[in-house]
Amino acid sequence: MMREGHPDLSAFEGKDFSGAERRQVVIIGTGPAGLTAALYAARAKLNPLVFQGPEPGGQLTTTTLVENYPGFPDGIMGPELMRLFEAQAVRFGAEVRLGTVTAVDFSQRPFRLLVDGYIPVLADAVIIATGASAKYLGLENERRLLGRGVSACATCDGAFFNGVEVAVVGGGDTAMEEALFLTRFATRVHVIHRRDQLRASKIMQERAFAHPKITFIWNTVVEDVLGERRVEGVLLRNVKTDERRILPVRGLFIAIATMTSVPGVFACGDVQDRVYRQAVTAAGSGCMAAMDAERWLAEHATSTS
Repeated sequence: MMREGHPDLSAFEGKDFSGAERRQVVIIGTGPAGLTAALYAARAKLNPLVFQGPEPGGQLTTTTLVENYPGFPDGIMGPELMRLFEAQAVRFGAEVRLGTVTAVDFSQRPFRLLVDGYIPVLADAVIIATGASAKYLGLENERRLLGRGVSACATCDGAFFNGVEVAVVGGGDTAMEEALFLTRFATRVHVIHRRDQLRASKIMQERAFAHPKITFIWNTVVEDVLGERRVEGVLLRNVKTDERRILPVRGLFIAIATMTSVPGVFACGDVQDRVYRQAVTAAGSGCMAAMDAERWLAEHATSTS
């Protein structure tokens, strides 16, 4: 939160940090970036403390088969991959805790953090690896069929929809990127948008409009996801006429976008990457963040007390 151009530190009012735990490195997030950062920081003997946050393991825990992570020629289930990430980091000394960092104060060092709104923690360096939480439509069947035709990542799951029709919900650049990527596999990609024009950049709109496999359904929202064991269609409603109809598709991709310059604070993974957003690139940036933190701590000769 910002107030008159300055960070809102009201969450820290009345909080006593005199006896707070202090660590050399605190890592916020346990996706591929956060756990890779934890592994490298632990091997550097920095005794990192890692907070899992509200989505332990990140978005890969909602993914089924991961086929594009190096080292697993037969693929690996997303939750199992993240379990292995954590086990390796813990083996070398990383401490992974339940808890969500709800407030930070980067205006002074050591940095002040509040966990779950009331637990004070001090950190000499902080690595932010909070990832990108996918936005969903809030439909009951959407969550039930997540991983069974419902997805928030075309790059992750697009190959599973070869030769079938799919739908993408959204009207921004993310939706256009997802739709264009899905044309490599699907026979038809229906872009469903609640307005009569896109929010995407002009160049992304032009690419999507020009593609023969992409069709647009305007002024429309998804009211339900149909199917027992997997997605078999979506129930659509035109917001202007209130007309409802069923669109038979085998996949539904939600593409509603979510949207440091502070010495000693480092960012890695999807929280700072709006381009690639892959597990392998997140892990790579986690490695870089940990190495940068190690060098920064050495240069500033900071130590716990």
